[in-house]
Order: sequence, then C-alpha cells, then structure tokens
Amino acid sequence: MVSPYKALFLSHGGGPMPLLGDESHQEMIACLQQIATLLPKPDAMVIVSAHWEATVPTITAGANPPLIYDYYGFPPESYEIRYPCAGNPPLAQKIHQLLGAAGIDSVLDEERGFDHGVFVPMTILYPAADIPCVQLSLVKTLDPAQHIKIGRALQSLADENILLIGSGFSFHNMRAFFAPETAGTRALNHSFDEWLRTTCGAAGSEDAREQALIRWADAPGARFCHPREEHLVPLHVCYGFAQAPSSRQFELQILNKKSSMILW
Repeated sequence: MVSPYKALFLSHGGGPMPLLGDESHQEMIACLQQIATLLPKPDAMVIVSAHWEATVPTITAGANPPLIYDYYGFPPESYEIRYPCAGNPPLAQKIHQLLGAAGIDSVLDEERGFDHGVFVPMTILYPAADIPCVQLSLVKTLDPAQHIKIGRALQSLADENILLIGSGFSFHNMRAFFAPETAGTRALNHSFDEWLRTTCGAAGSEDAREQALIRWADAPGARFCHPREEHLVPLHVCYGFAQAPSSRQFELQILNKKSSMILW
C-alpha cells in the first residue's frame, strides 16, 4: 500500500540527548511516537539530515552504512548506540538518476555512514531498524530554491511507498539554547515558528508558498531562530517533494524552545 503521507520534516533535538533520558526532549519523543502511529510503514526512507553538507547532492550507496557519532562530550553510552538498518543501493542509484534527469549533478558514496540526524530520530520513530534507509546530503550553498528543486526531482519516489524525511530543527540558535530566555527572545522564537507552520499549511497557490519559503529569512524572527540555515533547509527538500500544503503539524517544546514537526 502506498502511504497517503509523502514527507516529514522533524526537529531532531540536541545530539544524542533524546536517547539519554533528557527531560527537555520528552515532548520530542512523544511526538515522534505519535507520528509513527499515523504513518503506514514505508518500504524505504530517504533522509536529508542537517548534519551532512556536500558540494553537490551526495547519496549513501552502501548496503550496510555504519553510524557516524558526530557529536562530542557526551557520556560513553552515547557512542554505543546502534541502529542497524540496511542501506538500499538500488534506491541510491535511482535517486542519482532522478537528480540527473532534472539537471542536478550528484555523487554516490558507498563508504559514508548515517549521522546522528538519521539514527537518533529513527531510533524513536522506527526502533526495529527494519526499514532500509538512504541518506541524501544538503548542498553547501544552503540555497532554499536549490533544495526545493532537489525535492521536486524526487517526487516520483512517493509512488513507490518511499517516505522522505527532512531531519533538522525548526529552531537552531545554539547561543539561545544556553542563554536565559527573555520576553523578546521568546517572541522571536514563537513568531518564526508560527510563520513556518502557517506558510506550510495555508491554502493558496504553490507558487506563492514556494516563494515565501525561498524568502524565509524575511520572516519575523528568522535569523534569530536560524543564524545559519542548515537545520531549516531539509524542510525545503520536503516541500519540493510534496508540492502541497502540509497535512498535519505538531507543536512542541524541545530544549525549552517552541518547535515544530510538519507532515505532508
């Protein structure tokens, strides 16, 4: 059965903290568990993580990608996390071909593993690790229009019961996570989160929605919430893939900041 849901943008929290019992990630865990009850099980997943940028879109093509513990200073058990899902070389090749057909150069990488933007949320969403995954990099430009184009090039995968996941964070200001919150910073956080959900979910033309997402930096609170946008542009890939208003939205607190997850 092909799922009615095509894409999910999720906020993946801070490093391995969701898997270490951190209280400020409990709403994130509950939200992902709720989303798992809504999604028919996909045959495979394509995951775009904020933690991999490359000169051109790069695709994991190994049969059994290892895990990359790309975080520092956490307890020893955080480097012993396992998520033994398989890769999917034929799907990686198909992604490569679809991007090429859209005029987008890409690279297959048979050695690269899955970073924590993949294995941390997937451990919560699909703990059995029984769904093959392919990871697709961001492009270093972080150009939103380019990432929408990448998502659009992959649209036909939705017909094959393949779920696209953008693994980022709707709020990602590292200084703000560790600074005292003020009424002003709270307003900036909430204003951008509301803008993001409204823009993704509102009725209207897809051209207008696309242009708004391309100009995301003009939104209220945008650069406070994203001094650098690598945690936001996975959403642009999801939108390019779906080309429709979102189906469900989830509001929550992660690390004491207003955050969202968006399902198409």
